[in-house]
Amino acid sequence: MRKLLFFAGLLGSIGVFGQVPSADVQIKEAMMALPEVDRVNPKVMGYNADGELVVLQKGEGAYVCLSDDPNKKGFSVSCYHKDLEPFMARGRELQKENKSFKEVFDIREAEAKKGKLKMPKNPATLHVLSGESLEKANYRYVVYIPWATSESTGLPLKEVVPGAPWIMDPGTHRAHIMISPPRKN
Repeated sequence: MRKLLFFAGLLGSIGVFGQVPSADVQIKEAMMALPEVDRVNPKVMGYNADGELVVLQKGEGAYVCLSDDPNKKGFSVSCYHKDLEPFMARGRELQKENKSFKEVFDIREAEAKKGKLKMPKNPATLHVLSGESLEKANYRYVVYIPWATSESTGLPLKEVVPGAPWIMDPGTHRAHIMISPPRKN
């Protein structure tokens, strides 16, 4: 019941497309991507009135969370292990320079190979809650394992059954295990 009241209160305070919700709402939304047990003092980034990505909460926990971008259609919040921050931050920098997806991928790949871009030494998790709206959002797990392959993990290159793990971008800096639980009706 308490969760329902939280969601109802949160839904009542969410702005419309293009409007920036308060910092408190953005923090609550962003942290929804994390399992409750992991919601211990994460760093939370969200948007100011000018639409710029800023730190809303300086956390010292294991995760960095990103609030929903009010200037993008749909709803998407995510939280990732702090060891992924150099990789994620570099991606944001390159996107700000209007680099294409392929350019971002290629630049980070080259930098990771040269050791210029620090990648996690151990598997690192990204939690994503996204959909056309908060009410219709679905959960997805992503486990980054740089340079991993299908052969090194035993994972297939595509989802075999709904919700089964598979490896995406094998053999690259961006190799990751995708786990998308089946959508709820």
